[in-house]
Amino acid sequence: MDLKRLRTFVVVADLGTVSKAALRLRISQSALSRQISDLEYEFGFKLFDRIGRRLFLTTRGEQLLGDCRGVLSQLGSLGERIELLKRGDSGVLKVAASPQTIESVLSTFLPRYAKRFPNVRVKLTEALGMDQVPLLERGEVHFGIRHDQGVNPWFESLVLPSDDVLAAYLPSLQLGCGGMIDIASIAPHPLLLLDSGYSVRRLFDAACRVADVEPNILLESRAPHTLLALAEAGQGVAIIPSVLRTDRYRLRVARVTHRRKPLRDRFVIQWDKRRPMPSYAQNFCAALGAYMRDVLPITRPSSR
Repeated sequence: MDLKRLRTFVVVADLGTVSKAALRLRISQSALSRQISDLEYEFGFKLFDRIGRRLFLTTRGEQLLGDCRGVLSQLGSLGERIELLKRGDSGVLKVAASPQTIESVLSTFLPRYAKRFPNVRVKLTEALGMDQVPLLERGEVHFGIRHDQGVNPWFESLVLPSDDVLAAYLPSLQLGCGGMIDIASIAPHPLLLLDSGYSVRRLFDAACRVADVEPNILLESRAPHTLLALAEAGQGVAIIPSVLRTDRYRLRVARVTHRRKPLRDRFVIQWDKRRPMPSYAQNFCAALGAYMRDVLPITRPSSR
């Protein structure tokens, strides 16, 4: 089926005369009449009845007109889609991140990104650091935003500011000095910890082993804000990452240290370098990296 003939059919149906349609399409009247005749021969029925100088759709022609409009509309949409893809600023971008990163970073970054790249749809997957590895390896996400643990030599990373381990507690506890608190002095307090799927928890546990202290664990949770709510209620000290927002809680915040060195882990945007990246993905990575360098850490030690 010749799409040019379908377009001719629609124009003739809209304008009602061969002369006007030929002028619109910039072809001769004889060529236009021949296209309509060829289309009628292909379909096996008449499309128009001639009354005087005007052409009127037959019953079958009326029924066919809507379908032809739909085909031409879809063709136009396909052409626009192809042009967008050729420009490299259109597509779906799949990103994996932890819940606190989505809440504290991506929730404010994505509206800004959408204004610059309105034809890119960002699809988020909630996944903790180690859970992102198979997603990246299988190509189910383009990027993972996580702590760098060097688990795969095929991964490339854009390095971001470090994520500090913080202690959040009621001001009445009078813990720490100069915005820092040593892990040995905090370990005896009732501790509200994230579960072992979080990098901040694994880092805290490793520091406890190095410092040879036994943490007094009151609660382990996968929900960071549960820990903050309990800390605000005076139930213990919440151990959290600095990427987590704490501004809704009346808590004092201090960096957790060991021998006066902050416990921190490198934050990265990571991808599998074996997989080619569309240009809009590269733009996203650069824009997000710049934004995260500006806003991290989300939570800083309290000033006294």
